[in-house]
Amino acid sequence: MTTWLAALRELQDAATPAVLVTVAEIQGSTPREAGARMVYTADKQYDTIGGGHLEWRAAQIARAMLEDGAGQLPGQRRLERIALGPSLGQCCGGVVFLAFERVEPSGVGVWKELETHWRNGTDIWRALPLDNADPVQLYETDGEACDLNAPDHGLHATLFRDAHKTCLARDAHGRRWLLDLCRAHRPQVVLFGAGHVGAAIVKVLSNLPCRVLWVDEREDMFPEQLAPQITVEATDVPNAAVDMAEPGAYYLVMTHSHALDQQLTERILKRDDIGWFGLIGSYTKRKQFEHRLAERGITQEQLNRMTCPIGIPGIYGKEPASIAIAVAAQLMQLWELRFTQSRHKFPPAMATHALDGRG
Repeated sequence: MTTWLAALRELQDAATPAVLVTVAEIQGSTPREAGARMVYTADKQYDTIGGGHLEWRAAQIARAMLEDGAGQLPGQRRLERIALGPSLGQCCGGVVFLAFERVEPSGVGVWKELETHWRNGTDIWRALPLDNADPVQLYETDGEACDLNAPDHGLHATLFRDAHKTCLARDAHGRRWLLDLCRAHRPQVVLFGAGHVGAAIVKVLSNLPCRVLWVDEREDMFPEQLAPQITVEATDVPNAAVDMAEPGAYYLVMTHSHALDQQLTERILKRDDIGWFGLIGSYTKRKQFEHRLAERGITQEQLNRMTCPIGIPGIYGKEPASIAIAVAAQLMQLWELRFTQSRHKFPPAMATHALDGRG
């Protein structure tokens, strides 16, 4: 599945008009959370905002905007309130506010800057005016405008600091805005090995909330087209990539060489700030590595930080796709646990019901 940002990049390179649909706010039970996004062209769609009749209705609106052209505001920006009740044929029962924005090829600069933030692992706000055709504005998470020369739009920094997630808001002049928090793909996964299994894992991770540093000596093994959050490091010294990783990174080692696997394992275990480390292989391989690494001074405490074999229990297929699903699920469990442990640090966003029904 192509993500919305990758789709916009490709569509703008091809000079294809599109409509970006963002779940701006939700009430009650809904298929997706605020901040979910989807891209429509005249005949294609990318990513998802929940499927079913909700997407069918969104497609109707988006394609009508494409037919209207870009000359008038209704053809550029819309806010729609959609109830997920019997009339729409969905049983969720909640309400979804969808923001529609026509994206022209001339606006490629915003998406390139957003992509740069994603690659760097930093969050950024998109501020979309809903009552006029002014350009999208980008803001740092502290509410400071990325363009220091931009005029004052009446968006105080407290609006961003208090929101915590994508929402609807009004500026100091009473104008409506979509404040869209574009969270960077993180945490960082450092994957060594561009073989069949490595490629299958990267394919799955491309659609998950993480960033991947993909390392191999063989430059010709990497695909030409990769998702924005995938960074390739083709190097003759893959060991050095261990030192490039961020504190708390998640490591996966699955190269074409057991000798290289062992070198990487030793270097990773010597770091005291790894988030998790997985080594592909059997229990026999683990025992061999433990014995060899112990002789090289790696302590038992350090060895206990190595996960081998990798993948969640219950999935035993050895096909690359099966291994990729098992490993991705294992990583997601770790990330969910970390999120649960840190969630108390982030209070829930304040509701913005002042905009209800004004689309």
